[in-house]
Amino acid sequence: MSTNLLILLSIIEAVVLVVVLALALIEIRRRLVLISDGLATLASALVTVEAQHLRPLDGLLRAVNQRVATLLGLLPVIAGKAEIVVEHVGKSW
Repeated sequence: MSTNLLILLSIIEAVVLVVVLALALIEIRRRLVLISDGLATLASALVTVEAQHLRPLDGLLRAVNQRVATLLGLLPVIAGKAEIVVEHVGKSW
C-alpha cells in the first residue's frame, strides 16, 4: 500500500470514530433528558402525595404515639397487678 493511501485511511478512520462518538453522545444526551423529565414528574407526584396524604396524618400519628407512650408507661403497673393476681390464684389452688 502506498503512503498516501495509508494516510487517507487513517484520516477516514479518525473521522468515522469522531462521528460514532458524536452520535453516541447525542443518544446519551437524549436519554438523560428523558430520565430528567421522568424524575421531574416523579418529584412533582411525591410533593403532591406528601401534601395531600402524609401531612394530614401528622396530627393523627402524634395522637396515636402519645397514647402508645401512655400505655407503655402503664405496663409496669399492670405487670405488678398481674403478679398479685397470679400469687392470689396460686394460693387458692
